[in-house]
Amino acid sequence: MKDSELERCEYLFVHEDTVKQVLSNMPQDETLYDLAELFKVFGDSGRIKILYALFEAELCVCDIAQLLGLTQTAVSHQLRILKANKLVKARKEGKNVFYSLADDHVYSIINQGMEHVNE
Repeated sequence: MKDSELERCEYLFVHEDTVKQVLSNMPQDETLYDLAELFKVFGDSGRIKILYALFEAELCVCDIAQLLGLTQTAVSHQLRILKANKLVKARKEGKNVFYSLADDHVYSIINQGMEHVNE
């Protein structure tokens, strides 16, 4: 990309008030890092498939593996990542562990994402 093609301000003038306002509302770097890490979790289509399946029903590892054509080991690995990022929760019933979406925020993220890609 040539320098002439870069987007630049026509005149060198910083809007100090606007910059100060934005800076005062900007979250801490650590918070923005955590947000970026959360979105990385959504960057894997396998994890998205698992979340979408859990959007529909509470499922065990065997159910998810069958639904998605994955090994139980692969599903367990992805569920560990999702659980570590507080996107899914587990409920034990006897020897079985059932997974579901952690809370309404996860439903909202998935719904908004689907709306966005379907526009």
